[in-house]
Amino acid sequence: MKLWHCRDARSFRVLWTLEELQLEYELVSLPFPPRWREPAYLETNPLGTIPYFEDGPAKMTESAAICEYLAVKYGGDLAVRAEEDDFGAWLNWLHHGEATLTFPQTLVFRYLTLEREENRNPKVAGDYRKWFVARTVLAERTLADGRDYLCAGRFTVADISVAYALQFAETLGHLGELGPNLQAYWERLQERDGFKRAKTAQA
Repeated sequence: MKLWHCRDARSFRVLWTLEELQLEYELVSLPFPPRWREPAYLETNPLGTIPYFEDGPAKMTESAAICEYLAVKYGGDLAVRAEEDDFGAWLNWLHHGEATLTFPQTLVFRYLTLEREENRNPKVAGDYRKWFVARTVLAERTLADGRDYLCAGRFTVADISVAYALQFAETLGHLGELGPNLQAYWERLQERDGFKRAKTAQA
């Protein structure tokens, strides 16, 4: 297995999953954004996006999909099986973490940081920050009943997907706007050995 990765980018989801599973892998660390700062990377991944992942014939670019692939193929309890009651909830949280919680934050990041000075737009960034915060309500309410994880009564890659969005919120400085259940959940997940190993691996 081989993972192309930028520090704390979406590829961190995959790195964390690999470390939870304690799989053997090769890590290729790139500067962010690699399509600008490492143009040769486009020969590997024409999209220029992170992550890029290879496992034999599998060549993948979507972080949540790679986590699902690893969990189903190698992960035991990190996946929720189709015959389990929370199978639908697991899939929904896995993709909710990316499509609903991470995507709006990428626009905050873009229009506050990535764009050239003349193209930055604090109004757009502020609107998408509010959009993100409003859409954390489902996870906040789900965790309100005292559960430790989002579904199936155990830690799964769905938690990794959602937790990455919380890490991104912390990086961007608006984690404090989220509810107490999500903040406590994020604190708990950072204590996992797999998370700590992933942070060490990228360092």
